[in-house]
Amino acid sequence: MRITVLGAGAWGTAFGQVLADAGNEVTMWARESDIVDDIVKRHHNSARLPVVDRLPDSMTATGDRAQAVAQAQIVVVAIAAQFAREALADFKDLIPADALVVSLMKGIERRSMDRMDQVVCQALDLPEERFAAVSGPNLSKEVALRQPSATVVACKDLARARTMAAACTTDYFKAFVTADVVGLEMCGSFKNVVALAVGMVRGAGYGENTASMVETRGLAELTALGQAAGADFKTFAGLAGVGDLIATCGSSLSRNYSFGSNLGKGMSVEEATQASSGVAEGVPTTEAVVALGRQLGIHTPLAYAMSRVLSEGLTCDQMLSQLFGREISEE
Repeated sequence: MRITVLGAGAWGTAFGQVLADAGNEVTMWARESDIVDDIVKRHHNSARLPVVDRLPDSMTATGDRAQAVAQAQIVVVAIAAQFAREALADFKDLIPADALVVSLMKGIERRSMDRMDQVVCQALDLPEERFAAVSGPNLSKEVALRQPSATVVACKDLARARTMAAACTTDYFKAFVTADVVGLEMCGSFKNVVALAVGMVRGAGYGENTASMVETRGLAELTALGQAAGADFKTFAGLAGVGDLIATCGSSLSRNYSFGSNLGKGMSVEEATQASSGVAEGVPTTEAVVALGRQLGIHTPLAYAMSRVLSEGLTCDQMLSQLFGREISEE
């Protein structure tokens, strides 16, 4: 198939390689002319994915929006979540009317509290049946190195979900399908907030008991919030839920985990941002999760505690104290 990936960051490029390995013709779109030239002339993305020495020959790149999507059967969106609506506006009248639009983004838009499926469909005036999301335990570096991995493709039209799954299935990358778009989106968004908290307790020097406690309570919070939003609870026990949570909360390859770890070591948000060369997606998502919890009537103590870490500079011990308190409650 002819597939275009909007955004040539680490995950967008790694997924582009998966698509090319699966036998598709892949066009990467990027704003940065140096990245476009690097991919076209050297089959390399030294700025965003240097771990791959040579990208497949069936991958090319362009900075021209119209050229990028002109003949695309699938358009994959791999843009920073908080900037997606603005960036997609320029593609609204360019994407072919029958193309499937697939999001790799994980987050909740801060100003609107919209999930990424809502952002994409609104920005492109896209019917829900032509939208799909891909999410799972997919650390970009490991996927780029072609280590065995799996993901989940969600679309309200399961036939289209299967089309996308087939387009990204290789001998090292396996895709499963679901119709639970809301659940997949909620898992991908909130797990970043949990990863901030787990990274923070690790950075502060705490061990397995503390980390597993925070991670497990985060999963319970995530599940309750997702169900209130209309998701299927089974999604949270699968690859997109527990699977992604384990990967994101357990690896220094996770930007959110590393950001939280730096906070736990005593860095300020500004210092952690500088050390990470940018803000981790869980940071802007945290406030949105707290607001969404209030809107849905769901108690979100972990997200609220992390929001105070980010806005007020709470220490790890203060965060844990606020999170668990002294009251006795059912699990």
